[in-house]
Order: sequence, then structure tokens, then C-alpha cells
Amino acid sequence: MVFTEEIFLFLFLPLVLGVYFLLPYRKSDDGKRSPFFVRNLWLTLAGYVFYAWFEPWFVILMMWTNVFDYFCGLYLGRDNMSPGHRKVALWMSMAMNLGLLAVFKYGVFAQVNMDQLLQTLGHPGFEIFRIAFPIGISFYTFHSMSYVIDIYRGERPVRSFADFSCFVSLFPQLVAGPILRYNILSKQLHSRQHETSRFSSGVILFFIGFAMKILLANPVGTIADAVFAAESPTTLQAWWGALAYTFQIYFDFNGYSVMALGLGKMFGFELIRNFDAPYRSESITEFWRRWHISLSSWLREYLYFPLGGNKKGEGRTYTNLALVMLLGGLWHGAQWQFIVWGGIHGGWLALERWMGKRPFYGHLPRLLRIAVTMTIVVIAWVFFRAEDIPHALSMLGSMFGLGHASAWSGLLDAQIWRIDHLMVMGLCLVFVAQPFQSYEFGQKTTWSRLAVSFSLFLVGLCFMYGQAFNPFLYFQF
Repeated sequence: MVFTEEIFLFLFLPLVLGVYFLLPYRKSDDGKRSPFFVRNLWLTLAGYVFYAWFEPWFVILMMWTNVFDYFCGLYLGRDNMSPGHRKVALWMSMAMNLGLLAVFKYGVFAQVNMDQLLQTLGHPGFEIFRIAFPIGISFYTFHSMSYVIDIYRGERPVRSFADFSCFVSLFPQLVAGPILRYNILSKQLHSRQHETSRFSSGVILFFIGFAMKILLANPVGTIADAVFAAESPTTLQAWWGALAYTFQIYFDFNGYSVMALGLGKMFGFELIRNFDAPYRSESITEFWRRWHISLSSWLREYLYFPLGGNKKGEGRTYTNLALVMLLGGLWHGAQWQFIVWGGIHGGWLALERWMGKRPFYGHLPRLLRIAVTMTIVVIAWVFFRAEDIPHALSMLGSMFGLGHASAWSGLLDAQIWRIDHLMVMGLCLVFVAQPFQSYEFGQKTTWSRLAVSFSLFLVGLCFMYGQAFNPFLYFQF
């Protein structure tokens, strides 16, 4: 189930909201149970149904993660535990979560590369055992892992399994983020406000995010798909397609994140902002402070700092930056092009750190600094979008005039230079270039903003029924 389909918009969401607000919330007589206990149980059930819509069997996997890490957290939170026992409990949780990722997300990748290596060495190879990929496993395992790590670092564990399950399975952020730490939601699980202004703000954000996905991301996605599927596009076509994908992944993922924020507000939750005008960045370092903020924070807190951060010398700092981004690329997908994408960003981050957190083009005027940073980002996105490394290199060759235009390039021109495509690309450029973002638009609730967002939602609904392909890109990660 996705946010931009009829079953969610006209059945699941109204039903979940309606029942949620009909359920009571009050403190128990002994004061130990959350006043939102019943409502949290309902949200947990809704989260499992939402996730089961993709593949019912994978709910068991998520349940197992919930149960295992909940009890690991309780064990870690016991008083007078020896350091050795605490480490064992921590590593058991890490092994379980990373083991699930290794099997379900990277199992086929490891088999394919081992098979290729054996064939290179003269071995006949072996049959690849295909493993189904559970949608959103990278997100909910990161949620659960961060909880256990925080308990190990001194946070108090949650006593209510219903509250912990609600945190992991909260459907607005379940399969595509933002990636949350438990302490962000812990107080809200026990005490949150249901105000008209907050609910209205959530509705506005959901409508705006919906419009971003349907009216911007999906149309430019058709341009990107056409160019990346072409055998040998011209230089102009290749850059146009790469720029279209740059816009597509931003409005697709940011649209989802904005809808998630809006849904959270409807249920009284304040989730964290995931994007902050990243394509206005003047360096790659700044880009990663603005892009996928929750993932950047998670990698910094649970990987970069434990590796030593910048406290073990310059050489170690550069190595840590590169390694974290390589692993960040691998987190996105079990393919070499994602690792290359992470390596590009990691290399630039290390270079900018070496130059005092400034790019070598830092002396240029601001608009040129943004343009150079954007160019680096666009080139890196080619690896992210390509089917494999040779496909990415072929696309880059076309972008830099090293390819040979196909005889069918005229047909591709007819596909990508239509007036509606030019208009939507222009709108995308306008929206990413100005500082006032959708998040700010939804923070203030006025009748005019509600009318604008609702109008965009209605237009988006009309277009949704005419779009044959309507996935969220980050569901595959």
C-alpha cells in the first residue's frame, strides 16, 4: 500500500483516523499505563496491516524484529549488569538485525559476485538462490537498532511492548522514513496533543506532498526513464535525462517525507524534517546536511562517531568519511553502482574536510558554487539511477560527448521535448531554487493555504488516475 493509491486515500486512512479518534485515551488507575495505550495499539495494528498489504509473510519478519529488540532493550536496562553481559546483549541485537539485512537485502548480491569470482578462477559456478526483498527492511531495522544502541548508551528502556511496537510500525514512517530514534517519539507515545491547528497543518502537508509526487516526480520520471532506456542519447538528451532524474528522486522522496510528516501530525506526532532545500547547497558537505537528514544523522551518530569521527587524526577522519558514505551507498541497494555513488560523495566530503570544510570552488560567487555542487550531485545520481556500472559509464560518456548518437535520437527528442515536459521541468527548477519549501508552507495553517493545498490535491487526484506507473522510489531501499 502506498500513500498515492485509492485503497489508502479512500479506505485505509479514513478508517484508521475515524477509529483512532473514537478510541478513549486516559491514564490507568495505577498510573503505569500510557493514556494513549489503546490508541497506540490501534496504530500498531494499522501499521502491520499497512505493511502486510505489500506481502503478508514479511509481517512475521517485522514482528520478530520487534520482539527480539524489545527484550534485548529490557535486558540491557536491568540494574547491576556486568559490562560483558551488556556487550553480549548489544551484539546479539546487532547480529540479528544486520543478519536479516545480509540475508534478505544482500544475499543475492553476495551470491552473484561469488559466482562471478569462481567463474573467473575457472570454477563452473553455482545456481543463484533468489531471495525476496522485504520492502522497507532497511528503515525499520535502523529504527530498532538505534533503540537498542541508545539503551546500551544509558537510555531507559520502554516497558510497554505496545509502545515499542507502535514506534517501529508507525505506518507514516514505516517503509521509507524518516528514520527516527526512539527518544524522538518516546514522550509523544505517552503524551501528545490533538489540536485542530496541528491536524490542519498535517492535512496541508499531506496534500502538498501528494501534489509533489503526482504532479512533479511522476512526470519528470517519464523523461528520465526514456533517456536512461535509450541506447545512445545525445549529449543534450543525456544531461536532460540526468537532470530529470535529479528532480524525480527529490520530489518523489521529499513528497513521501512531507506526506509522512502530515500523517504524523494528524495523529498528534511531530516527526523530523527530512529535507531542507538540498539543491541550494554550496558544497557536498552542506548537501548532506540538507538531504535525507534522518539518514545523515543516523550514520553520523551510529557509525561515524563510533569509528572515531574526527578525533583520531586527519587521515582517520578522511577514511571514516569515505567509509561511512560507502556503507551509506550500500545501504541504498545491493549493487555496485550504489557503492560507487557513495564513494563519490565520500570522496568529496573527505576533500572538503581536508580543505577546511570548504570546496575548492569556494572562491566562486554563490550561484556558481551552487551550480558546481549541483553538477557533482547530478553526475553522482547517474550511478544511482543506472542499471549497472557499464550503463552508468555509457550514460556519462554521452553526457560528456564521448558517445555516438543513435539513429533513433529523433524519436527520443519527440518524447522528452514536449511542451508539458518543458513546463514541468521548469516548475521543478523553480521549486528547488527558492528557499521557501513545502515544510514551511505547512507550518502555518490559514484558509488560503488550505484552499491552495486542497486544490493541488484535487488536481493530483485527476492526474493519478491517468498515470500507469506510480511507485515510490525509496520503497526499493
